Amino acid sequence: MIAREAMDLLRDDPAPALPVEYPESDGEPLGETDVHAQVTMALFHALLVRTKDRPDAYAAMDNFLYFEEGDPSACVSPDLYVVLGVEKKLRRTYKVWEEGRGPDLVIEVTSRKSRATDLGEKKGKYALLGVREYLLVDPLAEYLEPPLQGFRLGDQGYVRMAGEPRSELLGLILRWVDGSPRLVDAETGVPLPTPTEDHERAEILAGHSEREKARADVAEAELARLRALLTR
Repeated sequence: MIAREAMDLLRDDPAPALPVEYPESDGEPLGETDVHAQVTMALFHALLVRTKDRPDAYAAMDNFLYFEEGDPSACVSPDLYVVLGVEKKLRRTYKVWEEGRGPDLVIEVTSRKSRATDLGEKKGKYALLGVREYLLVDPLAEYLEPPLQGFRLGDQGYVRMAGEPRSELLGLILRWVDGSPRLVDAETGVPLPTPTEDHERAEILAGHSEREKARADVAEAELARLRALLTR
């Protein structure tokens, strides 16, 4: 009798729901070509530099962004994006319902393979998510005319930016510099550094510091020698 009652309870008690899994990778490479990958990383570095002093700015590259709780298929993976008004911290994925807001700026480094998605499905998702600024980069100038384009979200959807694409939110202009797409400070016109430029600058500063230290060591030694002569 006890065994039968236990079986009845098990039948009446539904199995606990399994937690929803939100994948972190699709196994796809960062860029279609080396050029696409390098441009993406350079632009990401520029966004990190631009937002480094803002504790409420999160810049991300090529991670999964989920926008409907409980539905892993409600997902998009921007090449680059910035969210303002959230905590600056590392994330494995970005879940809109946990953060309370979606991206403010999205940049897609587009190609022949991704152009239909970037101008169609992704663009529609970004509009629904309220992404205020959407920039497109065709680094090989293969199909976009012009190869750098920008859209700003209006009441009826995205409106093409006149002139150079820019982010009013971050004070940046997207333009060609020495044959490469770069993010440029809108006030000064100075391009934000690439990882290579930052590394070279750090090496120069390190060399300068070493030379200054060597000079200081020589001066200190000479001062010690003079003091020794005076005390004789």
